[in-house]
Amino acid sequence: MGAAGSKLEKALGDQFPEGERYFGLENFGNTCYCNSVLQALYFCVPFREQLLEYYSNYKNGADAEENLLICLADLFTQFKFCREDDAFLFLANVIDVLISSQKKKTGVIAPKRFVQRLKKQNELFRSYMHQDAHEFLNFLLNELVDILEKEAPTAKNEAETSPPEKVANGPMNPQANGVQKEPLVTWVHKNFQGILTNETRCLRCETVTARDETFFDLSLDIEQNSSITSCLKNFSSTETLNAEDKFFCDKCCSLQEAQKRMKIKKPPHILVIHLKRFKYIEQLGRYKKLSYRVVFPLELKLSNTVEDADSEYSLFAVVVHVGSGPNHGHYVSLVKSHNHWLFFDDENVEMIDESAVQTFFGSAQEYSSNTDHGYILFYESLGANKNS
Repeated sequence: MGAAGSKLEKALGDQFPEGERYFGLENFGNTCYCNSVLQALYFCVPFREQLLEYYSNYKNGADAEENLLICLADLFTQFKFCREDDAFLFLANVIDVLISSQKKKTGVIAPKRFVQRLKKQNELFRSYMHQDAHEFLNFLLNELVDILEKEAPTAKNEAETSPPEKVANGPMNPQANGVQKEPLVTWVHKNFQGILTNETRCLRCETVTARDETFFDLSLDIEQNSSITSCLKNFSSTETLNAEDKFFCDKCCSLQEAQKRMKIKKPPHILVIHLKRFKYIEQLGRYKKLSYRVVFPLELKLSNTVEDADSEYSLFAVVVHVGSGPNHGHYVSLVKSHNHWLFFDDENVEMIDESAVQTFFGSAQEYSSNTDHGYILFYESLGANKNS
């Protein structure tokens, strides 16, 4: 990375952001899925700052059992404070890496401790087969939430009297002993969690039944030569429930035809959009990658909300799947940092033009030599700083 690192420093020159560092991540055989997501999360600044603040408090508190949250915080600390004399950095398995890259603005970090913990935590990631970056992101965010909920004082007090509640994804307002209980909201929730409302209107009595559920990301069906805006409209389109799919209306006390639609009740600060590029084809008896061209804008207006008020977002990271099929390939990430776009490919980091982002929209034709397609998009609310 030495030559590539110095090349990046030369490209940025005097514009190299003060206090920022751009490090590649070593690939341990098949961990590009992990590296690409970690880079996107690191450059999610609100998440990064709160994770480092958590780690600072953890270091000042009592010793606790090592978990995935601590390993992630330690890795982000290596990114942020690459100095030999920093108190955070005297943890097992990282000192050699840190000494070799001290005070550097660019370089390579080996996320060995994090990957080891990940494989220990979830057998899904133990093999050397091609992994899914979206599955990893989902697992990681939910695992961080589980850890934070268990560490919360109220959770510790109630651990012996009631089972732990999960509010990361799923129905809201869980109940304990018949009494409505306020779910614990962690800083992971504050960054990534939004609320969907599922509205069902009985076509006989016109009664609307609404059910809220939380989400960390939106998984969108995609079509050829479409856009994120059109995919979001399809996500919130009205569906008629009839025949075998009739809805049981509580007011009518019977199965009735109904109209159902999903709307965003509370948009998240960080909007993560997963494009469903891997589809099971019954005729083939296997999954196929959809290389469809889906335009994702640098600035996104989210209009399918309950309040019908546009929420504005800015794109800051894209996890890209490279390859023609679902069971093989590679992951890279594009990241916006201090108004510069960077391309992260495991150990390698380089600057790219903003215009290059559109080359990852997908292919307008089914058979194309371009197999680099946007897979997970990270948008930050332009009003996030005001609301947080």
